[in-house]
Amino acid sequence: MESLTSRMQAVQSPIIPVVGELIKNSPGTISLGQGVVSYNPPDEAIEFLAKFLAEPANNLYKSVEGIPPLLTALAGQLQSFNRIEINGENCIVVTAGSNMGFMNAILAITNPGDEIILNTPYYFNHEMAIAMVGCRPVLVATDENYQLRPEAIAQAITPKTRAVVTISPNNPTGVVYSEAALRQVNQICGTANIYHISDEAYEYFTYNGVKHVSPGSFDNSSEYTISLYSFSKAYGFASWRIGYMVIPKHLLVAVKKVQDTILICPPVISQYAALGALQAKDEYLKSHIGAIAQVRQLLLDSLNRLQGLCSIIPANGAFYFFLKVHTQMNAFELVKRLIQEHKVAVIPGTTFGMDDRCYLRIAYGALQKETAKEGIERLVQGLETIVRS
Repeated sequence: MESLTSRMQAVQSPIIPVVGELIKNSPGTISLGQGVVSYNPPDEAIEFLAKFLAEPANNLYKSVEGIPPLLTALAGQLQSFNRIEINGENCIVVTAGSNMGFMNAILAITNPGDEIILNTPYYFNHEMAIAMVGCRPVLVATDENYQLRPEAIAQAITPKTRAVVTISPNNPTGVVYSEAALRQVNQICGTANIYHISDEAYEYFTYNGVKHVSPGSFDNSSEYTISLYSFSKAYGFASWRIGYMVIPKHLLVAVKKVQDTILICPPVISQYAALGALQAKDEYLKSHIGAIAQVRQLLLDSLNRLQGLCSIIPANGAFYFFLKVHTQMNAFELVKRLIQEHKVAVIPGTTFGMDDRCYLRIAYGALQKETAKEGIERLVQGLETIVRS
């Protein structure tokens, strides 16, 4: 029976449940690990559940690509915030989270043995999806500030390349890619006749006046740009599983085949909640992201105490910092000791493809100010104690 499991044996195990089990076995641990927010969906999302319940036919299957009212609302959102016009060349497909959007895209555009370019550090679920479908991730290192290297990306393209993936704001580094670099990568993809998959799950989480840019808004990019979005982060929808993708129109039939097979249709009750969330006033996002920005600054101030012991690259997006620890210690061993000895959890950089040195991802979106203060204090003290011992 070994051959029946060989495909999945080549895929790395998700790190979040592994770290979660360590936390479970060390009660009182503060998690700086999982990338979620602490706040709830807006009231409008809950109010729209009544509209779902009021329609008896809502217990039936609905359109594979999403219910029409949500598609219309998303088109307006894309136009106003992302500057992406939904026209005859592109279309929206609602998904059960943006991870599903990525898998939809990979299945729609590849054959086994094809290559997808990932910039390192990569998002582990992207690498896992590529491995699952029998394709090969081609890794291109970012620069010393975790910014894109378009020339290196261009050099990595082969006849088997089907797409380049970018994530901005980035998970796990928190950096925001410059418009110039994104334009360059997008142009490279267009010239090479491959796809640019742009993961924008953290589009609203930017700081210090930095603005988010969507490659799907660039001129003449609709035919080869695949844009992925999520309600999980900005709207506190993690368990509701709603995201969406903007794809070239010529991929719609293929994507619908994938989605109909795996999901049939996105959960309709969650689609109603998403439609309600889009009615929320601007103050909802502004106040919550403002609170996260305060936690971010608190972490930065504390991490400055680790100069000489760690390197931290300034990051103006998402809710992550990617810490380079100056030690020969294995990153996962360091994570285990931080949990077991200092009751603070982070994620090892190895799961993001960074195994040459010791890296840690710190997530701060899920913490209130006081909890974050205690958590980062434990982390700083833990690193000082373990690394210097």
